[in-house]
Amino acid sequence: MPVILDENQSSKENSEMRWDLKDLYADLNDPKIETDLSSLLERAHDLSKAHKGRISSIDDHLILEVIDSLEAIHEDTARIEAFSQLLYAADTQTHSIRRFYQKILEKGGAIRNHLLFFQIEWCELSTSKVKTLLKKPSFKDRRHYLENLRKYAPYNLSEKEEALLEISNNTGRRAFLRLFDETLAAMRFVAPPGFETPDINEEEILSLTHHANRVIRKSAALNFTSGLKEKSELLTFIFNTLISEKGELDRLRSHKYSIDRRNLDNEISGDSVEALMSACEFRYDLVQRYYRLKRKILKIDQLSDYDRYAPINQKEQNFEFGHAKELVLSAYSEFSSEMASIGEMFFSNNWIDAEVRAGKRGGAFSSSTVPSVHPYILMSFSGNIRDVMTLAHELGHGIHQYLSRENGYFEQDAPLTTAETASVFGEMIVFRKMIKEEMDAKTRLSLICGKLEDCFATVFRQVMMTRFEQSVHDERNTQGELTTKQINEMWIKQNRNMFGDSVSLGKHYEYWWMYIPHFFHSPFYCYAYAFGELLVFSLLRKYEEEGSCFVPEYLDLLRSGGSKSPNDLLSRMNMNISDANFWSNGLILIENLLNDAEALSLEINN
Repeated sequence: MPVILDENQSSKENSEMRWDLKDLYADLNDPKIETDLSSLLERAHDLSKAHKGRISSIDDHLILEVIDSLEAIHEDTARIEAFSQLLYAADTQTHSIRRFYQKILEKGGAIRNHLLFFQIEWCELSTSKVKTLLKKPSFKDRRHYLENLRKYAPYNLSEKEEALLEISNNTGRRAFLRLFDETLAAMRFVAPPGFETPDINEEEILSLTHHANRVIRKSAALNFTSGLKEKSELLTFIFNTLISEKGELDRLRSHKYSIDRRNLDNEISGDSVEALMSACEFRYDLVQRYYRLKRKILKIDQLSDYDRYAPINQKEQNFEFGHAKELVLSAYSEFSSEMASIGEMFFSNNWIDAEVRAGKRGGAFSSSTVPSVHPYILMSFSGNIRDVMTLAHELGHGIHQYLSRENGYFEQDAPLTTAETASVFGEMIVFRKMIKEEMDAKTRLSLICGKLEDCFATVFRQVMMTRFEQSVHDERNTQGELTTKQINEMWIKQNRNMFGDSVSLGKHYEYWWMYIPHFFHSPFYCYAYAFGELLVFSLLRKYEEEGSCFVPEYLDLLRSGGSKSPNDLLSRMNMNISDANFWSNGLILIENLLNDAEALSLEINN
């Protein structure tokens, strides 16, 4: 935990670690919320009444006006939704917040249903008419958005069916996701012996799997599993239901594979995704080689699953939040003063919620909210080096989202593939700064091993988890409801493919798929992390070659947000993501880090 010097410092640091949402709304009782909801429903109704059924016949200028109105309504709706989502993420246990969150989900769906007509009718226009319109200079700023909408044409249902799905989501998918979030947030796990409190939350017990004491790591792992097992029937049912719902929807929309919708959203071809994942699977040997090295460094006969994140340096440094802030901003400043200035605003304006507390959603994220406001970051900062890297990661997201606001609501957010670029890049520049300044060989080895473990978690583990998802979705969609035992077996199989015999996976580890939110919230999200990590390694090589000339080019990439496809953006930088060699080149840099770790370990022990 961070070192707290006195009560006044503790109070000050806690206040700095909670976000201030007043730029969205004052609080959940802000009267402006009800006024805005009523106005938005009326605006959406009026737009639909004026133009529904007429998109094929109205002139070019009016089409653009309709799009402008659509974007304005969507943004204002998203502002209220972002506020409710952030309140809920920070406190999933307070009833008034949960009630408000559910209310906004329902109101938002009602507003969006009035706006469905445009996408349906735009996708029904003839190809020749669309091509003619998009060639016109007046459509230049909307070209990518409109072209992207057309990609969904073969998979759209009728307007009535889409509206029904939007309404039923509130008592279907969204309801089950809320149940998952609240279940995990409310769970308490038995603390290892010697701790002041008898039980701790998810974030706290998972942090103990990184503890220097092996007995504590093992106890934390077993106690975490016990908690998951108690909820396994419920979590398995939620998972089965969500997969079934997705499978039925995929069939209705005529998607061939369960991953197809995610690839479409990510604006990436299935071939490019397969090239990425195959290239990573081909180098699972790097994972196995590293963990054999770690076993030797730790001087234990067999590395167990609860040893994966054991610190190499037994005297792991603890960070105060203020120290982490200075370190991260300093690294950003050395790369780009503009990025550091934007990053500073997140701290000075309390756009970050980093406090560890009960009822808070686990994990970390940066929410872009809406272009007219700014992003907000959520994480739980307990003071270890991983939290510093998480702060660097999420701040990268936040800076990316802040820069891309100029594209407007429809195109501010990059697809998941390029959305991970700035976050991973931010981690790497902080890591490189720490390595550059660290003279002690043992600490350098610890930093390199920590970065390798981050790389494995971001690249190989995410590919492994995507393969797990593919197998579970395929099995659920063909064989029907799955038991916990069946899912556990698929989870262990994919993990063993990655670890080989380098890590012993205990029986308890079979349950550890249950707490991973991406499986529930965002099916097939995971490969985007691997995409982002390996892409960043290619960008770092360009930075090494071009120096400061690279910075404006990189910032332009971030500013583009979702206004261009990943392929278009990266081809401008001479990067071909469909080529398996592109991904292999990124993996070489991971191997170079592993070579450094092996050499440094040998040097220390001689």
